[in-house]
Amino acid sequence: MKNISIIVAIAENYAIGKDNELLWHISDDLKRFKKLTSGHTVIMGQNTFDSLPNGALPNRKNIVISFNKDLKIPGCIMAYSIEDAIKKCDTNEEVFVIGGGSIYKQFLEIADKIYLTLVHENFEADTFFPKIDSNKWSIIEQDDFIADDKSKYAYSFITYVKK
Repeated sequence: MKNISIIVAIAENYAIGKDNELLWHISDDLKRFKKLTSGHTVIMGQNTFDSLPNGALPNRKNIVISFNKDLKIPGCIMAYSIEDAIKKCDTNEEVFVIGGGSIYKQFLEIADKIYLTLVHENFEADTFFPKIDSNKWSIIEQDDFIADDKSKYAYSFITYVKK
């Protein structure tokens, strides 16, 4: 059985993006993302891939889910459903689901862990993360950070595990 983890940064109003772009820049969040996902498989939707400034993420196995079966992306493994994406992962490794909104929604039911960055602000957005059901998920770790010269927003790193 694979260990499926979701990694996501959300606002207080569950916003994650607008016009296929992130809503904020928090350097420590990007560093955490890189540290956690390097050396692992990352699964993303085609829109998330299209939003990456430099294409496939280095030092990771990139799986892109698309409805277009003719699409081939250099440096990526193509999948055409979440089941197909899971089959293309190595056994027993921790796999990271990195977006976007519809991909998160589909994986939330089968994920084991959520690495969440909560930005303590509300944003106008067109893409949102699903609500996290406290009856299904427990917080096992939380680190809080205040706004400072490195980040204009206060934020928290929160790790959830499925109950």
